[in-house]
Formats: sequence, structure tokens, C-alpha cells
Amino acid sequence: FDLQKMSGKWYTVAFASNAQWFVNNKAGIKTGTAVIVLTEGGDMDLTYASLKDDGSCYRATYTAQKTETPGRFTFHSQDEVMTIVEVVYDDYALMVTIKTKEEVSEASIAVYSRTPESSEVVQQKFTQLALEAGVLPDNAVILPQIAECPAV
Repeated sequence: FDLQKMSGKWYTVAFASNAQWFVNNKAGIKTGTAVIVLTEGGDMDLTYASLKDDGSCYRATYTAQKTETPGRFTFHSQDEVMTIVEVVYDDYALMVTIKTKEEVSEASIAVYSRTPESSEVVQQKFTQLALEAGVLPDNAVILPQIAECPAV
């Protein structure tokens, strides 16, 4: 696994989760961008941006701490573990995040793509990964494409 090759701009083109926030809001979730920056300490800064219906932008930045396992990172005091399951650095990345709070786990699966679309093969891998993680088929969504947030 080479985090330096993961650096740069990605599009979030598919998302799946059994988390209640996603189930309640999935109809309104659209493509967005994620910019990955390698920190000096070897961690990963993730900056997300997505255009909201009112034309404003949702933006959030997280730092994911590297672990001893290549391709595995933690967020929020180790409550969330993100694993990069498969990556073709110039094409796509499949990521699984498991959030555990009070002994309840929620799985989220994301497809990051270097372009606003992903191939049928990648979409099939995403669907299979979501099912393996216990996500209901209705909660695995290829996200509708929309305009990007303007750069800041």
C-alpha cells in the first residue's frame, strides 16, 4: 500500500451503509469530492466537499491516523477504523469504515474514483463488498452526479 499514490483528488461515486443517518438521508446524497493529503507523520488528511441543494457546499476535513496495518487508519479516538480494501491508484479505491460506539457497529462502504464515474466492474465489487459487510441492498447506492463545489 502506497499512501503517496493515494494522494490527490477523488470523487465519491458510491456509498453504502447500515447507519441510520444514511438510511434516512440516502435519497439526497450526491457525488462529492475527497482530497487526500499525506501528512508529514504518515497520516492521511481527508477533505470532503459536496454541493448541497441550496447551492452551498458541505465541507469537512478529517485526519486519519495510520496504524501498523498498511491501508488501515483510525478516526475519532479509534471509534472508526477505515480500511482501504482495494486500490488501483489511477482509477478507484474501495474503502470500508467500521464505526463502533457503545458496542454497536455500523459499516460504511465507499467507492472513490479518479473520475466522476466508475466502471460496471467497480460497481459490482462495491455491491459485493456492501453485502459482505451486512448492508442491505437498498442501502448500497451509486450516487447521482452533480456539479462540484468551487475550490476555496
